[in-house]
Amino acid sequence: MLNKKVEKILVEQIEKEAYSSNLYLAMASWAENQGLKGSSDWLYAQADEERMHMLKFVKYVNERGGKAVISALQQPPADFKSVKALFDEVLKHEQYVSESINNIVAVCYDEKDFTTMNWIQWFVTEQIEEEASVQEIIDKLNLLGDGNLYQFDRDIMSLRSAQNAAAE
Repeated sequence: MLNKKVEKILVEQIEKEAYSSNLYLAMASWAENQGLKGSSDWLYAQADEERMHMLKFVKYVNERGGKAVISALQQPPADFKSVKALFDEVLKHEQYVSESINNIVAVCYDEKDFTTMNWIQWFVTEQIEEEASVQEIIDKLNLLGDGNLYQFDRDIMSLRSAQNAAAE
């Protein structure tokens, strides 16, 4: 049976993962409207990945005897100043999610829920990869400055493919 404090923080994470999916979906739509197909494809894929993370939490909570609650979500922003500003927001958001995952680990430790603490380690590792992935994109955008985004946008999905291959 899932500890009630652990259940509460996992249910809170379900909402955060759902919001992450919606945020990246909104960002993808913005990028697509800017003619940035590569960036929008990357963000659409990221939105799908965050939804899968949400589902992992939902299923885990339910399988462990808790009750996964799906709450209403705040509307994400729809406009961004630039591609660089958008990816800066992605990194900031991923850092927020990393902090949230670390808080789950801390609650699991305090509550001696070592089963959930073991399960959540996948997300700890995933967040390290997520932050590194976005930082690599920001590094490339910093190299470009306000230059031509054509090649960056064309090649962004290859960054994702390379990172996925390295993770396997």
